[in-house]
Amino acid sequence: MTDTLEDIDDVVYEPSPDFVERSNVAEFMETYDIEDFEELHRRSTTDTGVEASGLDWFWDAVVDHLDLEFDEPYDAVRDDSDGPQFTDWYVGGELNIAHNTVDRYAQPDSPERNSVACIWEGEDGEVREITFHELHRQSNQVANALEARGVETGDTVGLYMPMVPEVIAILYGCFKVGAIAVPIFSGFGVDATATRIADAECSVLFTGDGFYRRGDEIALKGAADEAIAEAGHVEHTIVYDRLGTDVPWNDDRDEWWDDAVAVQDDTYETKSLPSDQESMLLYSSGTTGKPKGIVHTHAGGLVQPAKELYFSFDHKPADRFFWVSDIGWMMGPWTLIGNHAFGGTVFMYEGAPDHPEPDRFWEMIDRHSLSVFGISPTAIRALQKRGDEWLEGHDLSSLRLLGSTGEPWDPESWLWFSEKVGNGETPIMNISGGTEIFGCFLQPLPIHSLKPCTLGGPALGMDVDIVDATGESIADSHEQGYLVTRSSAPSMTKSLWSGDDRYLEEYWSRFGDLWDHGDWAQQDEDGFWFLHGRSDDVLNVAGRKVGPAEVEGALIDHEAVNAAAAIGAEDETTGTAVVAYVILEAGQAEGDELREELRAHVGEELGKPFRPREVLFVDEFPKTQSGKIVRRLIQSVYEGEELGDLSSIENPDALDHIADAR
Repeated sequence: MTDTLEDIDDVVYEPSPDFVERSNVAEFMETYDIEDFEELHRRSTTDTGVEASGLDWFWDAVVDHLDLEFDEPYDAVRDDSDGPQFTDWYVGGELNIAHNTVDRYAQPDSPERNSVACIWEGEDGEVREITFHELHRQSNQVANALEARGVETGDTVGLYMPMVPEVIAILYGCFKVGAIAVPIFSGFGVDATATRIADAECSVLFTGDGFYRRGDEIALKGAADEAIAEAGHVEHTIVYDRLGTDVPWNDDRDEWWDDAVAVQDDTYETKSLPSDQESMLLYSSGTTGKPKGIVHTHAGGLVQPAKELYFSFDHKPADRFFWVSDIGWMMGPWTLIGNHAFGGTVFMYEGAPDHPEPDRFWEMIDRHSLSVFGISPTAIRALQKRGDEWLEGHDLSSLRLLGSTGEPWDPESWLWFSEKVGNGETPIMNISGGTEIFGCFLQPLPIHSLKPCTLGGPALGMDVDIVDATGESIADSHEQGYLVTRSSAPSMTKSLWSGDDRYLEEYWSRFGDLWDHGDWAQQDEDGFWFLHGRSDDVLNVAGRKVGPAEVEGALIDHEAVNAAAAIGAEDETTGTAVVAYVILEAGQAEGDELREELRAHVGEELGKPFRPREVLFVDEFPKTQSGKIVRRLIQSVYEGEELGDLSSIENPDALDHIADAR
């Protein structure tokens, strides 16, 4: 590894021969007599030289090799006679996610019966361990509680819950009865929660009295009540007692967890469901526009995360997997299902990353011997700014793999994560996909070499490409273009909850039979893939277009800058001008000299037209819980407009910093 940014186009991580030899993907290739990764990817997507097409062969082989269980075998891997937009996967098969993630590991003869399914730590330091046997019993109790309240296959059930182990039992209990789980981020306010309850028409809502965040008690039940009043539909509210506090109560609707769930019979016969039966309704974050209700099935919702945990994260029986997320975001259910499909152990944390001190994550990795750690680039930049000294004294040698998703990296932060957290020997599995596919289009594998910020390349079984505005492939030209996929995958949303029209408009309208994912992508001369921000998020400066992420990346490249956000402002001369907000590294001095230096730096990196008209210094950006900077709100503050819904923002006080930008 290197601690400079002079050679960011060079390979900085090479897996050892022993690591490669012991990897799951190497074992898979040996099983199917495949010589190298290039042949494997071709065979998993476009190859027609085997007994079935590449996609059919691979997605069939994955089910068998990963020992995923169907109650009734499928007649065909897929039917795309209606086009890639409406592909039917595992046709005629029957299964249940919950059988694959908990039931089979809780049987009396299962070696995983008393293994730990979840290690949970509360922000206050409380620790609990839940075995598969205990999770099985509790999931059955949830299933019985749901059926006692009239929930049937196809009904929707909301999860507006604190991050406690019971959310796992709720999720799997919904799967058992055939209900559609609707996870809702616990940090959402009334409006965002009500929107999702109303759209999904949930008849049952699980919630809690509250949770801890940075040492404070955050009330949840009152917000749930207001959301229900606004949305309607909810007939039963089941409340988990996390804080032991008094909460508002409706005797006709509300029940405590202990009275509604814990009293139920702990046996239940999990339903066998068609492959395309809906399992989850996941909503986009809602930071722009009306949230999209994204529909996932039992087959796709199991096979895709299991495939990704097995190959990209090289799942091993002894792993302890921690991804910083919430049950309300895609990565929450993805983490649970992907690990529990193999009887693996998930680590779950309730609170803030810097409470009581900025070393909370490093301390937990050390104390619990966690082996996989996933986090957003923004969160790493924030921890990096607090100083290397917070890593001192913590043994992070248990880490085998690092992970990240959510936004493009900058090289300096990527290298800091790799070297300081991973000791220069732990690969970063930088993945990108989305809620719409409950998985990844791009992801490296542990057998791959890495450059800073790379996403490796197209994931196994994903027929991904880069095209120009006409839909022609330009991946081999090394030019920046639109990230698309040419075929469906099992976990891609079967439509949107609101109907096919919006689904087709959102993803299939630009290029016809190509899924348009809305990202700028590029493959370099050495075959490494990179993302450059959203293709629908463009600043048009004097007829020249640039993505905000490119401006931000250029600013972060400067040694004085820790984080940046770029927006567009009306300009009499150029139509749109770039306005940049920056957070400086500790010890850097604000002032006109640095401001001009940063403007010149962007001009050198991107061209003079894109030099920011203004460079404003701030201390904090408004972010979602998953760490994404919300440019929409920064733009609104700059223009003096109404801010609108702030419910998806973890730190609304940051807007005061934007208003007081220097």
